[in-house]
Amino acid sequence: MSTPRSMTAGARNILRSNDSASLWNYTVAPGWNVNEAEVLRKALMRFGIGNWSKIIESNCLVGKTNAQMNLQTQRMLGQQSTAEFAGLHIDPRVIGQKNSLIQGDHIRRKNGCIVNTGAKLSREEIRRRVAENKEQYELTEEEWSTIELPLPEDPQLLLEAKRAEKIRVELELKNVQRQIAMLRKSGKKVELSDSSESPRTEMDEDEQAEEMLEDQPVGKRARIEV
Repeated sequence: MSTPRSMTAGARNILRSNDSASLWNYTVAPGWNVNEAEVLRKALMRFGIGNWSKIIESNCLVGKTNAQMNLQTQRMLGQQSTAEFAGLHIDPRVIGQKNSLIQGDHIRRKNGCIVNTGAKLSREEIRRRVAENKEQYELTEEEWSTIELPLPEDPQLLLEAKRAEKIRVELELKNVQRQIAMLRKSGKKVELSDSSESPRTEMDEDEQAEEMLEDQPVGKRARIEV
């Protein structure tokens, strides 16, 4: 007798472009755009969750680091821990959609991801979950082995462009940090505003300011409230 599955394995475990908008409910990590996130999604299906070295070798995401890919993978999965999916050829957004529906007072989230709150999982429990997720969500070899990844026309030029963008963002970040430091010394309150958003959030504590700065997309500016 076959084991019941919560979702059918195989091709139907892949989200399509015409799926409901609710299935695509995740946030792009800082430093990523939607196109890059989609490439990472396909790369994870092709090479397996956490196989960063293979993704880097493929040159499909030039300039992205292990840490950056791991963070964006967490956002697509909708949870901080990726251990239970390690090495699996799955569509991360399928898991993200499932996690987006989980509710309850015991659930804690940060940046849309479920945060670990319980005891650390044992190796046996992780192995059990990997096996269970493999049975429920993994694509067939025929499916994942034929996934095509885009290649940049000139990886070196793209890498140089990424470096230039990194320098620009770092300079912008230093400017914001300098303004916040000045505001702290003067005892004035800090507000971060976005041209695309009207609400503004006050920050009175150092910890709140740092967390807010860390989570804000590039393009936000510090403002002084007199």
